[in-house]
Amino acid sequence: MTEFPLPRSFYTTDACTLAQALLGKELVLETPAGRLSGIIAETEAYCGITDRASHAYGGKRTARNDTMYLCGGYVYVYLIYGIYHCLNITAAVDGDPQAVLIRGVIPRTGILQMAENRLLYGRGKKKDSFVSDGRNVRTMTDGPGKLCTAFGITRELNGLDLCAADTRMYVSDIGVVPDSVEALPRVGIDYAGEDKDKPWRYIGKFL
Repeated sequence: MTEFPLPRSFYTTDACTLAQALLGKELVLETPAGRLSGIIAETEAYCGITDRASHAYGGKRTARNDTMYLCGGYVYVYLIYGIYHCLNITAAVDGDPQAVLIRGVIPRTGILQMAENRLLYGRGKKKDSFVSDGRNVRTMTDGPGKLCTAFGITRELNGLDLCAADTRMYVSDIGVVPDSVEALPRVGIDYAGEDKDKPWRYIGKFL
């Protein structure tokens, strides 16, 4: 267990292994408004050039996905539908474009700031009543777009090194372990042929 950024060796494995290992780890972002963090609860693995659902399928390399070709432990952020950002963490080694999409976290610190970022209270809603309702907190970051909006994550963070000593974002091990893990097909990849049914989405269950 360590409150410090996890080492490079944690990330330099295949995406499926990393996606499961990330469950229960704490995602931390230091912001001008204070620390925002959450326990990683849902991930999806994207397994490189042979994965039809991957941005790097067939060895495709563009300005958009170039970060995927870095070794494990870098932030890969992209925009979907022209609106929502998605946070990914690279896996494997240099030149092997595997990555893990962080689909959801359970908020831990900076909950009110996350709520402000998502415009979830105001207009007569009180902060105390928002936080006291566990459903509000749990659902605030339970999707990739929601997560990035709550944390204020944009393409500005693309390419950031999670392992650097002075990094603004990192992942730490605080000793949380999921009670169980469910493996399911990934979401929104009907274009991926037979790969759309691969059980590479991992959901950690926490009591």
